[in-house]
Amino acid sequence: MKTDAIEISASSHTYPVHVGTGLIKQLKKLIGLAGATDQRFIVSSTPVWRFHGPTVEKSLPQTEHLLIPDGERSKTFQSVSRVYETLIRTTADRSVTIIAVGGGVIGDVVGFAAATYLRGVKLVHVPTTLLAQVDSSIGGKVGVNHPLGKNLIGSFHQPIAVVSDPQVLNTLPRREFRSGLYEIIKYGMIADPKLFECVRTNLSGIFDRSPKVLESIIATSCRIKAGVVEKDEQEHGLRRILNFGHTAGHAIEAATNYRRFRHGEAIAYGMLVVSNIAAKRGIFSENDRASLTEIIENLGPLPSIRDLSAGMLLEIMKRDKKVSKGHLHVVMPTGIGTTKIVNDVTTREWQRALKTIGVGP
Repeated sequence: MKTDAIEISASSHTYPVHVGTGLIKQLKKLIGLAGATDQRFIVSSTPVWRFHGPTVEKSLPQTEHLLIPDGERSKTFQSVSRVYETLIRTTADRSVTIIAVGGGVIGDVVGFAAATYLRGVKLVHVPTTLLAQVDSSIGGKVGVNHPLGKNLIGSFHQPIAVVSDPQVLNTLPRREFRSGLYEIIKYGMIADPKLFECVRTNLSGIFDRSPKVLESIIATSCRIKAGVVEKDEQEHGLRRILNFGHTAGHAIEAATNYRRFRHGEAIAYGMLVVSNIAAKRGIFSENDRASLTEIIENLGPLPSIRDLSAGMLLEIMKRDKKVSKGHLHVVMPTGIGTTKIVNDVTTREWQRALKTIGVGP
């Protein structure tokens, strides 16, 4: 059984990200090698458990599990509290290893619980969405949303292992699958023109969920994020490039109460917004902007944003966690595979770019 293990060196410890078809059947072995204890506790969601619970239980017999609500609107303190309560009732001590089986929301909620329960216990991510496999399961960011903004409450807590099995993506709805592809496009835009081109020219194989193609683009995306995280674990500088498209994207999610958009869809709009600003500034070529627009359009339709207003989105952006000393740091593309960070985007530039993608005044 082929596996592609990517080592991530964090300040606290080094951990593996395993990428390979069928790896979910080897969970006990893989997490055991990473130092998981016999006292294990799984947290997942009902839909994920329906599809993958039997396989996980077979791989990790006699392991208790808790199912919590999934979806961005469930990324709250209430969900974290449910995890705390169950751990306390089962007398889980500091040797417990918590295993998050699910998408990005499950990973973030469970990760925040692991970071704070008894001041920190071991965590394993078993991501079951493409978005989580290439992004949220790697790098140690954990947390919950606040009604006034996304990911405002959180911490850094690195897992002891990540196990990504492309085979579990076969049960993923097409829209959720596309959501992850937007994030992979982001990696191509910020660091790897070859990855961008691979997605552009292999959409048929990607949507057929070819294990060979998926293993390749997932592993490449993980390596890109690993390289960034190792150099800037807590987002003081370089790691900000991972936020390409997230400024407007997070605002779009918050403005619609996290109901209308999948995360990747909002980020797709966000990438279009900043690429428009960069093109107008003359630092991003019109040809590259057109290539980005084309690949996003070829993935399928995005939900409408016609009823949103630029004023509303700009007000939300002011509370963005990337604001520092009154300045909003924005990742701008300068080419396919290169970016720069600026903090001088004007209100007029935002308004014009938002209007270009269909947002109202």
